[in-house]
Amino acid sequence: MTSHKTAQTMKPATAAKKLGVYLEATPTEFQEGVVSRTELNALQTDPPEWLQELRRNGPHPRPVVAAKLGVSISGLARGGITEALTTEQIESLKQEAPDWLQQERATQAEVRKEAVRIKEKNADRADRSDDQRS
Repeated sequence: MTSHKTAQTMKPATAAKKLGVYLEATPTEFQEGVVSRTELNALQTDPPEWLQELRRNGPHPRPVVAAKLGVSISGLARGGITEALTTEQIESLKQEAPDWLQQERATQAEVRKEAVRIKEKNADRADRSDDQRS
C-alpha cells in the first residue's frame, strides 16, 4: 500500500498574508488561483519582479503598514487608517507625524516595555522556583 501525497494548497489570501503583500495588488493569476506550499516557498526564496515591487513600494497590507509606522493594527484604525498604503504614503505620514501617530507610538512603546517587564518577572520566578527545588 502506497500513500498518494497531494500537494498542500492554500487560498490566495492566505498566501498573500504569508508573503506580506496586499492581495488586491497582486496579479490576477495569483488572485484567482491556488498556491501550493512548494510555490509559496519558491516565491519566498526567489521572488518575481511583481512581488519585489509590491514589497518595495506597496500598497502594503495593514499589518505591514502598522509595523512600518511602529504602531498596532488597532492603533491604525483609531488613527483612521483602514486601507492599504504605499511606501510613499507611509513615509509621508512619518514626516507629518500627526498627533494620533505620536500617541499610538507612545502606547506601543509602553506595551513593549510592559511585555519585557512581565517576561523578566516570569523568568525571575522560574529561577527562584528552580533554586528552591535544588
